[in-house]
Amino acid sequence: MPSLIIFLIKHIQTVAKNEIMKTNEFIALLNENGNKELVFDYNKGALVGANYHLTEVKNIIVDSVDCGAGTDFWKETIVQLWESPAELDKTRYMSVSKALQILNRVNGIKPMELEAELKIEYSNANFHTAQLFIDGYDIFEDRLLIKLAVEKTDCKAKEECGVPIEINAEKEASCSPGGGCC
Repeated sequence: MPSLIIFLIKHIQTVAKNEIMKTNEFIALLNENGNKELVFDYNKGALVGANYHLTEVKNIIVDSVDCGAGTDFWKETIVQLWESPAELDKTRYMSVSKALQILNRVNGIKPMELEAELKIEYSNANFHTAQLFIDGYDIFEDRLLIKLAVEKTDCKAKEECGVPIEINAEKEASCSPGGGCC
């Protein structure tokens, strides 16, 4: 029980978001936590190694046509993380202030779209390359933990393609082998 109390005292703030995090919101979060280590959780407790580098910032424009002939257009900022094999023994994470310095330098060379959604691109030997969205964050006394999640693919033209928009939760809850719902 005492360790739980210590955890709660050190754990200042947890935020989970059901909406996208924009580039300007991410930068504001970093500005508020400059003296902390910047840690990324890429898979429910699996952390990006302390040997990571922020290797690229991509300003992406998506101009798409979906399977129902609908068009869409949006912008994204993709921040790429890479784990250096030369620094496997590293135990201290990049500071938030160093990440901010990198992002500010990038913004001076190629201005970022501050209203664009921010995603983190990452992979390692056990995790496929993915562009992960920010699913929330925890602010601790000494670190800022960014929680990442995989965005599932989806049909944007459900109505045009005849895909049911709502799933009957009651039917799904009573689903059993041989019941015809699976």
